[in-house]
Amino acid sequence: MKQLILPFLLFSLMLTSCEKKPLELEKFSSTESFLPMEIGNYWRIGTQDYIEIQDTVRFGDHLYYKFFGLTGGDVHSTTYMRLDANNQLWEGYPRDPGKEYLKAKFDANVNDTFFTLNDQSVNDYKVKLIEKTADKRVFEMDMVYHPNFKGHPHTVTYIKGKGFEGPWKTMRISGVVY
Repeated sequence: MKQLILPFLLFSLMLTSCEKKPLELEKFSSTESFLPMEIGNYWRIGTQDYIEIQDTVRFGDHLYYKFFGLTGGDVHSTTYMRLDANNQLWEGYPRDPGKEYLKAKFDANVNDTFFTLNDQSVNDYKVKLIEKTADKRVFEMDMVYHPNFKGHPHTVTYIKGKGFEGPWKTMRISGVVY
């Protein structure tokens, strides 16, 4: 009986000691990133208008940061974003883990273009990097497949070490309030 229990016990110990290590998150330092992502970071105009990183969520094969936004005190949004090893900003949603939107390519060259979905749907933006400095990236976004919004682009600007450009009154990045 002892001969049967000992091998079983050793096998059980081996199984419990072999833990799978979680996928490591590629982390860019907050001073080097064009969108520093840490829980607690925020961008505020006031108590009724802000964006804050509240949590992390793993779905698909990736770890995303949960961004919560409030506009005008009554319109809220939740988005999930991540940076990949190629310094590209992706947006995804837990309800559709196989679908991602490519929001920015921070290492692109001026005039480089890409599509957010690359599926020619009405929600597919054509994105063009129109300004690139050491501390700033400006992307022009046009819904080229949408019948009403095509030809009416808007820009999204990211500041190195600060993230979203905006009329922020305060922002908190990596524990430092600006």
